[in-house]
Amino acid sequence: MAKQCMLRREVKRTKLRDNRKEGRAKARATVNDPNASFEEKMAALTYLKKKIDSSVVRYTKRCPFTGRARGAYSKKVLLGRGKFRVTAMNGEIPGLVKASW
Repeated sequence: MAKQCMLRREVKRTKLRDNRKEGRAKARATVNDPNASFEEKMAALTYLKKKIDSSVVRYTKRCPFTGRARGAYSKKVLLGRGKFRVTAMNGEIPGLVKASW
């Protein structure tokens, strides 16, 4: 099980990401605007650097059962590799068949 502080940190980052989505998009648009002045671009960059936890890149996918960050399969089922193996062997994931050749 992951540390509780890590799980709380991820919850905090998802809230920040959702709340500051428009402000970050506006700041990125200012930075990429060729007609914006140098001062406006620098102000937008400092805003982006101060609000780093609200960045989408900082979000980490975690297994909901174990809290494991690495080895979390996120395409079809959001499970850690250990839990994925156990649930697959028990036949609890619909449409998943163990390969045999």
